Amino acid sequence: MKDIQLKYKDKNQVSNIVYNAEGQKEGELHFDGDVGYVTFPVLEEQSYIKHGFSTRLGGVSKEHLSSMNLSFSRGDEEENVRENYRRICKVLHVNPEDLVFSDQVHDTKIYVVKEEDGGKGYRYPRELEGFDGLITNCDNIPLVTYYADCVPLYFIDTKNKAIGLSHSGWRGTVNKMALHTVEAMTKEFGSNAEDIIAVIGPSICRDCYEVSEDVAVEFMRAYSKEIADTLLEKKADGKYQLDLWLANKANCIEAGIKRENITNSNICTCCNHEIFFSHRASKGMRGNLAAFLAKEY
Repeated sequence: MKDIQLKYKDKNQVSNIVYNAEGQKEGELHFDGDVGYVTFPVLEEQSYIKHGFSTRLGGVSKEHLSSMNLSFSRGDEEENVRENYRRICKVLHVNPEDLVFSDQVHDTKIYVVKEEDGGKGYRYPRELEGFDGLITNCDNIPLVTYYADCVPLYFIDTKNKAIGLSHSGWRGTVNKMALHTVEAMTKEFGSNAEDIIAVIGPSICRDCYEVSEDVAVEFMRAYSKEIADTLLEKKADGKYQLDLWLANKANCIEAGIKRENITNSNICTCCNHEIFFSHRASKGMRGNLAAFLAKEY
């Protein structure tokens, strides 16, 4: 597995470590045996944080779900999915029995996870429905959200030690999921946006994400012309290329997070569909990736 590397930036650059223009690490692909996963150095600097983003590598699922599918709802055998969880949780040093996740619906609702929620979705039935964002200040409760091109958003309140993990597809992005998450952390935990660090995780890049005009219009309405012009590139056929990474960065800034505290992993799930599940690249024939975030584990 060590010869598998990430494509990033101009796609001619290939490495297991992604760097920004200043030479700082933004994301890193690791292997523990056959299990591949991504971490973000800015979060590794927080000693009380456990985190990661899964790949499609190192699991037991078959065919188009091969092999680290983490969804119970895409036709996989339940025991395959549970074995995949055991494998990824082992390398991330979290307990699968404590995972909390919900059925996502591309909305901006946020659920406040409490100690008694530990295990909901994995050990207990998935009773959390309609929440695309999870926040908590509880120790040892790993939050989990799911992806196959949509944008994972990680939030760490470095002062109050609260965390948030949100799923932001184009609907979540245009409705400013990052802003809703920060507002919920402020309300529930007294978080100050200036104390929060944010990571925009692996997801589809601008070059791979073509959208129809009706989607582009939604973004034109939601953002100032100055910002919208940076997000959208109109093509000759009336379609647009949409930059969800820049849009989510703009949302984080609007929420009050300092620019220097926002990291974009610059990892495209579609460009790297051999490593990640990509809805766009597979035309919907795929499993699910997952983002994991916990504190003081």
